[in-house]
Amino acid sequence: MKFVLASQNKHKLVEMQSILSAHGVEVVLESDVGLHVDVEETGETFAENAMLKARAVMEASGLPAIADDSGVCVDALNGAPGVYSARYGGPELDDVARYRLLLENMRGTRTRTAHFTSCIACVFPNGDTLEAEGICPGTIAFAPQGDGGFGYDPVFFLPELRKTYAQLTPEEKAAVSHRGKALEVFDGKLREYLKGNTAWN
Repeated sequence: MKFVLASQNKHKLVEMQSILSAHGVEVVLESDVGLHVDVEETGETFAENAMLKARAVMEASGLPAIADDSGVCVDALNGAPGVYSARYGGPELDDVARYRLLLENMRGTRTRTAHFTSCIACVFPNGDTLEAEGICPGTIAFAPQGDGGFGYDPVFFLPELRKTYAQLTPEEKAAVSHRGKALEVFDGKLREYLKGNTAWN
């Protein structure tokens, strides 16, 4: 079964594929099916934005579409960047500039607790939907560490592992990350859904 990922982010594709491929799901980017769907993320929550993206890509492709909306929520910043994580500081900033801005905005702050949230939405051509959420608690490091991952990974520190997301192997990250947890929940829901919908098998 083929799902179109409502994203151009190849890092997200790799994370989705590594988890869902074990269950016979092939995940492809919009560009792989000749699409580029620009969705305005007007939702106030990660779940709303994920559903907006999945629905738009399903309507454009005619295939089941899966979307993830995720971000880091920092307690000392009242939950910011939150749903604006990918646009924090403006569209001209890249990943490094965004996490540097986050560190700058937290300068002198002792409370470093934060969490990453991932909401996954899937929309099928028949209108059925599946949703899942995953949360990973952690802290914001005082300086970036590690070369792996993407986005805020170099500054998102997991105290129990004594590593940032960027210092984890892809397998280690999938086992503990917000997206890994959301995909685990999604996988269970998808398995149940497919049992009763043989058309998608």
